[in-house]
Amino acid sequence: MAAEAHFIETIIGVGILLFAAKLMAELFLRLKLPIVLGELLAGMIVGPFALGQFFILDGKHLLHINDEIKILGEMGAIVILFMAGLEMTPKEFLKGGKASFTVGTLGVVVPFFAGLAVFGFFGFEALESMLIATALTATSIAISIQVLNEFGRIKTPEARLIIGAAVVDDILAIAVLSVVISITGSDAGIDSIDITEVAITILKVLGFFAIMLVTAVVIIPKVITPRLWKAKGSVEGIATAAFFGAAALAGSIGLSPIVGAFAVGMALSTTKVFEKVENFIGKIGLIFAPLFFAIIGAQVDLRAVDINILMLSGAVIAVAVVTKLFGCGLPAMLFLKSKAQGMRVGIGMISRGEVGLIVAGVGVTAGVLSSEVYSTIVIMVAVTTIITPIWLKMEYRKEQRKDGDGGTNAKGIETKSE
Repeated sequence: MAAEAHFIETIIGVGILLFAAKLMAELFLRLKLPIVLGELLAGMIVGPFALGQFFILDGKHLLHINDEIKILGEMGAIVILFMAGLEMTPKEFLKGGKASFTVGTLGVVVPFFAGLAVFGFFGFEALESMLIATALTATSIAISIQVLNEFGRIKTPEARLIIGAAVVDDILAIAVLSVVISITGSDAGIDSIDITEVAITILKVLGFFAIMLVTAVVIIPKVITPRLWKAKGSVEGIATAAFFGAAALAGSIGLSPIVGAFAVGMALSTTKVFEKVENFIGKIGLIFAPLFFAIIGAQVDLRAVDINILMLSGAVIAVAVVTKLFGCGLPAMLFLKSKAQGMRVGIGMISRGEVGLIVAGVGVTAGVLSSEVYSTIVIMVAVTTIITPIWLKMEYRKEQRKDGDGGTNAKGIETKSE
């Protein structure tokens, strides 16, 4: 009976979040604001820490973000990154390799060391500073991808650099997280850092990704072909099994699951089944993407916020924004030979995501982070997630006004009018 009640709780939660997300999407479309932002705010408004706390059925909250709902959210992120992978061929990814690697690496190194210095200066202990710095490293590009899609700019040079750099960024951030978690778990703490071990961990993570990418590019096109799969829906089903399987494999070796889904998307981008798979996954994305953003929004709890948390959050958010803008934006300007496009790369990399929340959770569980710092990291993730789509959209609107309706811009890229 308890299992049935849990199941009903989950489907009620999905129904409420999806309905609220689409309602806000309609409102934000009419206000000419990023739809993804509306979906995020929908979750914050109806979530259990806001309006959701007033709707009670049989003595329990009507909307409860249980583990099953969180899993559905993670599946949404996997679907979004698979869709992003479909938009980039392996050749294009490797072509932008130097730029992606440089921008992605600096997008981890600059926030980490700046965070370490700033929070050490604020008087935090070394391990606490290290955890906050780690939370600043990883970019969540699901939101940037949605905005780029909304504007039809997913194939522009800056979009490709954002996606490529974010994959590198994510891989390195996971490596940094692995190192910091091992330090947190050891009795020696900060004294247990061994530079050789740190380097080996990072190389191991990069190696796993390289092997996964090569395997996907070699094997996936041979397996998912219309010659083998003739029954209706077989190609789509096998493609879905492949990207979820790759995501599971990535997760099991310590990488972010979205990296595996992205690799399979890239492997399918040059195959005969591309259009069929793209059309199918686009329809799935219509459900999973808004659900993902609404679930993120619903987990933001702002009830415990006081003046100390707000001041600390202000400092963390400032470091989070400035370090990505400079760490990613400046090298992107050099690679793209365009100030405007480089700026968009910097903005597109600002949003933090699940890695920040994972770090916060690990820190609290290990007793290293205080509840104040935990709230601060959650606020930083929420604020950067909200400002990224607004800022990115403003940049594209500026470009549209400059170029007028239609035509091409300085880089020869076709511009679209909404």
